[in-house]
Amino acid sequence: MAQDKKRKTPSRIKYEQSHPTVSFRVSRELYDRLQAVKRAEGKSNTDILKVALGLIEVKVRAEKEIRLEAYDEGWEKGVNSTWDVLAVTYPCAKCGKEITVDTEEEKKAIRKFIIASGWSHGYCNQH
Repeated sequence: MAQDKKRKTPSRIKYEQSHPTVSFRVSRELYDRLQAVKRAEGKSNTDILKVALGLIEVKVRAEKEIRLEAYDEGWEKGVNSTWDVLAVTYPCAKCGKEITVDTEEEKKAIRKFIIASGWSHGYCNQH
């Protein structure tokens, strides 16, 4: 029993005729570079082909600009994640909203409290 092929609608046939498929093989290195460009620039394969054929102009960003942008993005992510881990906070005595320790006065008060409370290293307590 041979299975009947699914018939294409006239609109699909017309679309495929006006938008033919382009297919070709590339090296892994070129493929990886293509994927990187697509991610970094938000371009499709069609957009990249149009640029290569000179049909559209693209703003070519200098490598230095791209590196600086990536560095700044990484720096900001690092600062934010470090801040989340290392920031000391406490609730406001009146409204209960979070306050981040950032003034010298607060740091001195915390230091004074810790010393007066006898805090020490965990390993120092074992001796």
